[in-house]
Amino acid sequence: MASRPMNGPLDADLEERIYDAEHRHGNGSGLLGGLRTGDWLDAQDFPPLQYAVPGVVPEGFTLLAGAPKIGKSWAALDFALAVAAGGTAIGHIDVGPARPVFALFLEDSDRRLQERARRLLESAPIPPMFHYLTRIEPGQVLETLRACFAMYPDELAPFGIIDTLGKCMPPAVQGETTYGRDYRVGSAIKGIADNSAGSAVLVLHHDRKADSSDFIDSVSGTNGLAGSADTVIVLARNRHESEGTLNVTSRDVREAEYAIELHDGVAWVLAGGSLMSAASRASDIRASAGLGDRTLEVLAYVRNHRDGVTPKQAEDALEMPDVRQYLKRLADRGRILNPKRGLYTPVTSVTTSQPDESLGQSDGCNRGYPGPVDYSEPNR
Repeated sequence: MASRPMNGPLDADLEERIYDAEHRHGNGSGLLGGLRTGDWLDAQDFPPLQYAVPGVVPEGFTLLAGAPKIGKSWAALDFALAVAAGGTAIGHIDVGPARPVFALFLEDSDRRLQERARRLLESAPIPPMFHYLTRIEPGQVLETLRACFAMYPDELAPFGIIDTLGKCMPPAVQGETTYGRDYRVGSAIKGIADNSAGSAVLVLHHDRKADSSDFIDSVSGTNGLAGSADTVIVLARNRHESEGTLNVTSRDVREAEYAIELHDGVAWVLAGGSLMSAASRASDIRASAGLGDRTLEVLAYVRNHRDGVTPKQAEDALEMPDVRQYLKRLADRGRILNPKRGLYTPVTSVTTSQPDESLGQSDGCNRGYPGPVDYSEPNR
């Protein structure tokens, strides 16, 4: 029997065997009906990844988790109004041309939505492409979202929002585990987004109270929802503080962490005015967490010297005779690096799910982004 060349087309004998296997169950829809080969995959030209909110909410199913009353709904409404108007999200991210938005704000009323929208938009009118519902039929969230998306042609790539999933989660079917229900519902939401090229669905969900070193573990409930989502965002903020972080992880882009600020208790704004600056600020927040004033002073000195410092340089600059102890503790905790004896350098790797910002962000919902950039390397 002839064999298939390593990188060549299928030979006639193998093609016939696959054809027979595909048609064994009738009508060309057998077990191997969707089988592809590497050369077929290599020849495809897929459209680039699209974003509803560049760098934060890509196409597909995105889960936004956070503690109750932390500001998730304000962030979701900000995204919705920006996308519907073709405006700017979280203060600085241009989302590109206007697209239809279908938001299920199930914990709000018309009055509250109007008040919140006007506070976010200031003098601008509420955009007509912003569609919303505050009530839906019990157990019909998936059908409602499908009906909304059917209102516009697929090429407009609608943006859907569910706030919150806990308000409308369909019940488990007989014999189904909670994990099975979560994964089934999450997969159905993903399917709605995937059926309209470039579309996105953002689902708001609460986090659990337990602390974890992995922010994905903070998503409330089973792992079924997080496992079915294309992207998971966790919004974190300490009570009575205005600064928070957006932790983003995705199947399509690398993990990123952005610092954001809550202005006047309503509007989330990207810290520093760009994704790269917000990522750098988030890195600073993480590096300085739980440190005392003198340790922070030493950390700031090292972080301001990219090429590294010696203990003697730090001691002279800071007039701190015990600076060596602080440097060693910071290195032991991973807050700074000690690449060789007598030299301490900052942790400089900052990743973001945006490309180099010199390329701009103005048409993010129509242009795909090539992926994350490591800004620790110059001129990238």
